[in-house]
Amino acid sequence: MKPLFSILVLLFLVSITSCVQETYLKTVTVKLDMNGVSTTENVGVKGNFTNPSWKQVIPLTDDDHDGIFEATLSQKTAVNAIQFKFVNQGQYELKDQPNRTLEFKYKPETITYEAIFDVPKATITVQ
Repeated sequence: MKPLFSILVLLFLVSITSCVQETYLKTVTVKLDMNGVSTTENVGVKGNFTNPSWKQVIPLTDDDHDGIFEATLSQKTAVNAIQFKFVNQGQYELKDQPNRTLEFKYKPETITYEAIFDVPKATITVQ
């Protein structure tokens, strides 16, 4: 009986530990071109990666006044994708259109995401 109990405990422990995915550091630099927007105020990004989901605005700044608002975010995660939209003056871009999606691989990544406000296409560079 004791060997059977030991085997069951071992199987239970293996099943618990095998369900947990390893986390990897993701560093994402977002560059948002706002040059075609007449008023830029409280520019940021909202998505399913914030806590609480879609409630927190991650601010983007334009320190060099070139019309490109930027932020760099780093987080260890096991997710394989995030969804998000940019905001300006509290209003979401891409109204009545799908969210932007950024997919990850299961390894550490450094990514640059370049977009134009209210234009769905983006340039994604993985380093």
